[in-house]
Amino acid sequence: MATLRNVSFAAAGPPRAAAGPAGLCYVARVMSEIKLSLAIPYKQRLHNIEILFEGLAGQTMDSSEFEVIVGAMEYCEEYVSACRAFTDRLNIISVLSPRDFEVSRARNLAMKQASGEVIVHLDADTLLAPKALANLYERNFSFGQDVCVVGQVLGYGNNRDGDVAAVDTLTYGHYKRVLEELWDGTGAPPDPRFQAAHVLPWAFAWTGLIALPAAAVRGHGLFFDEEFRGWGVEDLEWGYRVCASGIPIVLREDVHGLHLPHVRDTEANFRKSRGNWHRFLRKWPRADVELAASFGDVEANSLFLEFQRELRGISSRHGGVLGTISGTIAGKRAIVIGASLGAGRRVLDPGLLAPFDGRADTEVLPLVGLGLPYESASIDEVRVLPPVTELSARYWEAVRAEITRVSKTGAGEHAADLTIR
Repeated sequence: MATLRNVSFAAAGPPRAAAGPAGLCYVARVMSEIKLSLAIPYKQRLHNIEILFEGLAGQTMDSSEFEVIVGAMEYCEEYVSACRAFTDRLNIISVLSPRDFEVSRARNLAMKQASGEVIVHLDADTLLAPKALANLYERNFSFGQDVCVVGQVLGYGNNRDGDVAAVDTLTYGHYKRVLEELWDGTGAPPDPRFQAAHVLPWAFAWTGLIALPAAAVRGHGLFFDEEFRGWGVEDLEWGYRVCASGIPIVLREDVHGLHLPHVRDTEANFRKSRGNWHRFLRKWPRADVELAASFGDVEANSLFLEFQRELRGISSRHGGVLGTISGTIAGKRAIVIGASLGAGRRVLDPGLLAPFDGRADTEVLPLVGLGLPYESASIDEVRVLPPVTELSARYWEAVRAEITRVSKTGAGEHAADLTIR
């Protein structure tokens, strides 16, 4: 790994105790020379990142107050030349690695070089509005607030606007005008996350534009899980841990930018994201995660409270939360959906475990069945217990679709009772 710097700055020192009024002591945060460290993952998006650099050079915040740290997973002469063109306008730090590109790895490379008070995650295809960084810092972090701020990324279809086979090479001035036309700071914010119900804050933690204190990153170990591969979901799982650390995630419409176009294979991205959702579900097997895995991160916010009410009703009638059991039955991979679970993933009816070949490879997860951490067509036998069929049509159909996906036969076996007497 190599690090190339235009200008070097010292990192902030540790907090120190100071005397307060009436002899009280408090912890004073030592301010860094650098207010913001912008962490950007990069590979083969040369035109995008040149436009991004132009936008950063045009910020109302003085460039001496922020640093630009790029996790570049290759050595590329064209990229180095692009950085060199901004030497007199931006403090660009490039962390170069020959390892295969993974966005989580690239983000971590950049984060670990940060010397600013606040780390700002920014995609290489995001053009910031001129006041974005000043608004971000002055209105959210200038008093040392412990908060995670999500900004708007306009024109981002989250892969739902189709493939892109080729992109015209247009100027910074063109995209700046597009950004100004999309939103002038008045009216409803165009980013769909800002128009949806705000119930699951982690589901809005897209890393196109998001920021939190560097001290929080280091104190809570909020680096990205590098086991996530390919496109998508790694940022949501990271946001999930931000929430779990007790840091509020808030949306700020006055911190915004434009998603720049680039070549995209939608189906390949969705295929990779499905595998990442499986990892997320296995790591955090909870109702909110599987709801988002099934219906999408934005829609899950609108559905979650209703979904929770349904689950509470079913749990009260059956004495336990809905869960899924997996293992082998007669040597074949099998899952049971709709089991009633107690505390600590305890199966309330031990008879439900009797058909399984052994306890060593039997896994119990508190998942309803909307989302399951199993590969497609990997399960020989799927059995469904009555409690889960009490879900309303919307959620029951989602469970049926997931059963069809994981089952080798594509349908699954519906059993009224698995208890062996």
